[in-house]
Amino acid sequence: MDKLKILVVDDESRMRKLVKDFLTKQNFEVVEAENGEQAVDTFFSIKDIALIILDVMMPKMDGWQVCREIRQYSKVPIIMLTAKSDEKDELLGFDLGVDEYISKPFSPKILVARVEAILRRINFLDEEVTEVGGITIDKSAHQVKIEGETIDLSIKEYELLSYFIANQGVALSRERILNNVWNYDYFGDARTIDTHVKKLRSKMGSKGDYIKTIWGMGYKFEV
Repeated sequence: MDKLKILVVDDESRMRKLVKDFLTKQNFEVVEAENGEQAVDTFFSIKDIALIILDVMMPKMDGWQVCREIRQYSKVPIIMLTAKSDEKDELLGFDLGVDEYISKPFSPKILVARVEAILRRINFLDEEVTEVGGITIDKSAHQVKIEGETIDLSIKEYELLSYFIANQGVALSRERILNNVWNYDYFGDARTIDTHVKKLRSKMGSKGDYIKTIWGMGYKFEV
């Protein structure tokens, strides 16, 4: 099987090497670009880039402009790296179709986990039926089975479980879960997630143990 290609765009060579080393260890092929113009040229010349890791502050063309250019033609997943942690920047990123937003400094291991989660989620979205750890999700039937037995879930419980499975192994904050499962226009209390997780665990029986609590943060789905 061919290795998936990741385009890493950053004007700092040390940062590119750091990210490349960690991605290569996980069997990804890494293509590098040192500025925005080079990134756009590289993306359109190589064609089969699976995901882009894109720095915001760069010479010649910044990350926002690169994102705008690419989004006119492609829905390739984009992870934005930034030295800022300004909410306005983050919202701009999501408006432009950024899939993830990571502030520097960051842990390379966390970055790789996010890359894997996004690619797994895309694969999950492409598959009509997904099975993991004895749990089967049939998207066309909107149905969940555990060890062959159908379980009755509400729409939000179904969406929550689907989101957990698509991001297995990744620590998810309550805010992130709210933003992705309840959408960005939801302004309710994040504790609503705890209530839904409690009900979901109870319906899943012993498989409910796959949903781990990360105290003070949120949850992680791990088989």
